[in-house]
Amino acid sequence: MSLTPPGTRSLAGNHRRILFALLAVAVAIGFGTVGFHLIEGWPLLDSLYVAAQTVTTVGYGDVVPATRNGRIFSTVFMLAGVGVVLYALTSTVQEIVQSELVAAFGQRRQSRKMSKLRNHFIICGAGRVGSHLVRGLLGSEETFIVIERDPQRVAELTNLGVIILVRDATLEESLREAGVEHARGLAACLPDDADNVYVVLTARDLNPKLHIVARAVEEQAEAKLIRAGANRVVAPTIIGGHRMAMALTKPAVDDFIGSITANELALAFEQLEVESSSNLVGQRLSETNIRSDLDIVIVSIRRGDGRILFNPSGDAIIESGDILIAIGHAEALMKLTALAKGTNKSQVQSPTSNVQGR
Repeated sequence: MSLTPPGTRSLAGNHRRILFALLAVAVAIGFGTVGFHLIEGWPLLDSLYVAAQTVTTVGYGDVVPATRNGRIFSTVFMLAGVGVVLYALTSTVQEIVQSELVAAFGQRRQSRKMSKLRNHFIICGAGRVGSHLVRGLLGSEETFIVIERDPQRVAELTNLGVIILVRDATLEESLREAGVEHARGLAACLPDDADNVYVVLTARDLNPKLHIVARAVEEQAEAKLIRAGANRVVAPTIIGGHRMAMALTKPAVDDFIGSITANELALAFEQLEVESSSNLVGQRLSETNIRSDLDIVIVSIRRGDGRILFNPSGDAIIESGDILIAIGHAEALMKLTALAKGTNKSQVQSPTSNVQGR
């Protein structure tokens, strides 16, 4: 689904009709010019002058047909030329009015759709970083909206079926229109650190519970973005440097990480919050079917108090509110998500002899 600029889909048709109307006027003037030149023998410039007078109904009268055939041609040409001009004017006005009506209707329809968005993500900026983020989210089931005003990027994302809001992301009204008060998270991916700081400040003020991830172009901007209210700050240049260092010194590790990122192994990371209604609560990892049946590896468990258990043993007890960081196949991760939410309690336990991770 995409919310393109109001009236965008009709612009091409409107332009074609207006161009056709202007072309009709040009053809009429050209036809009159050739006719007067051949019948009256006037120079082409004088013939063009009289033809333009005729179709515009000016009629200075300084140059008039002198022959019988010229008067007959003038009569026919006046009737046809005036008709063409009236058609052109009517079409142009009609298309302009129609475009305004479509734009107004599209704006209202867009606002209604925006107001219904809940628990979604907002991507501010679809440049080099933002576009990669968008493509990553396209493979998920998450609802997200992109705020971007560059026409070329808007066209590219529209072709991908992305929800687009053509606005300036640094404006408060743009964030409100994107439903920031009801959003789940926001990514500030603008190419300027000052703009990202302003977006973070505004978004945090509008929604204190919003999870905000911001891009830092310069390394020193990270602290400012954190103070502005960002939960996470990503510096692509620093991450790129670390990745290059790994590729240089630990190529096997880099190949493994790259294969997961490129989905070559059909594996994915997922974070799952264990809800109080889940039958996983109170179970040891070794007592569940997470490893044996679902073939999922629990990389870490983040407790409600912030403690992190890395590579937890099979004796680790799952508690309500735990965040499980898991790696596995997409279908298995979906089943585990259902178990963590308590929506699927039919396949929780497996033989206790299986020990998770060790």
